[in-house]
Amino acid sequence: MDLRQLRYFVQIVDSGNFSRAAEILRVAQPSLSQQVRNLEEELGVELLVRHARGVTPTELGLRFSERARRILEEADDAKADLRSLTESPSGRVLVGLPTSAARGLAPDLYAAFAQRLPNVDLRVVEAMSGYLDELIQAGRIDVALLYDHKAFENVAWTEMMVEELLLFVPKGHALAARGEIPFARLFDLPLVLPGRPNVLRTVLHRLAARQDLTPRAVDCDSLPAIAKMVSGGRFLGVMPHFAFADEIARGELETVRIVDPTPSWRLSVVVSKRTLSPRIADLTAQITADVIADLVKRKVWSAKLTTVEAQRMPRRRVS
Repeated sequence: MDLRQLRYFVQIVDSGNFSRAAEILRVAQPSLSQQVRNLEEELGVELLVRHARGVTPTELGLRFSERARRILEEADDAKADLRSLTESPSGRVLVGLPTSAARGLAPDLYAAFAQRLPNVDLRVVEAMSGYLDELIQAGRIDVALLYDHKAFENVAWTEMMVEELLLFVPKGHALAARGEIPFARLFDLPLVLPGRPNVLRTVLHRLAARQDLTPRAVDCDSLPAIAKMVSGGRFLGVMPHFAFADEIARGELETVRIVDPTPSWRLSVVVSKRTLSPRIADLTAQITADVIADLVKRKVWSAKLTTVEAQRMPRRRVS
């Protein structure tokens, strides 16, 4: 069995007949038929049912075609990764961004990629922090930004910055004039927050437990919906400044600092050790760290970079 046979078989399944597959592959139809017969003999099973209209995969043939696709994709990724070592990197990279950062970070990230990795296809996956944990651990995304990330076996990470969590209120709310509110009063307010599991909820619940407070909030896993609910006046929210920077700029929301204590979280650039393109993943982490540092330095992102090294480039640390 070789990759050529797998490519032939997958194309036949996709085409539904030998003649069309032969045209696409530019291979003589008898040769194509022989390759499939050789494959069936080697596996000891019938992969295709021949009929007047063409061919249909058997149940085993369908399962085999799905496995063959994955093998071919991995082979293509491996070749692209090797080529990237001697030429400008090319391929695809999946970057997971938390909902609170995606809207503000994605435009600058895509711009940086267009300039520094023009042959790499960047795809941003936006999700709540708890789901990003699962994706990076499973190797379904290559790079991610995680808040207060857990120590995972299959990732390398570099801590970037500390970000304060603020209370968001509608424009003109009485609390806005005060400027700050004690943490002990936070759960007396009509809060709307992302549902658990979520790092923001974990941070708030941990601090509440230390003060023997009972956390209360309406659950909502949509950032735009939370912004709308807060600006509408019925609810208040807790998020980092960056999450609702646009609403603040438009005069729809205001912030109130939470004190005694002030909740915060740490953001890290995380790289999956299961990535099929390690060099591209590392370059992606580098670019992501550079973009974040630039946003912080320009005060677009209200946060504090944790180390001088984080301002320059990420260091891979194995969990």
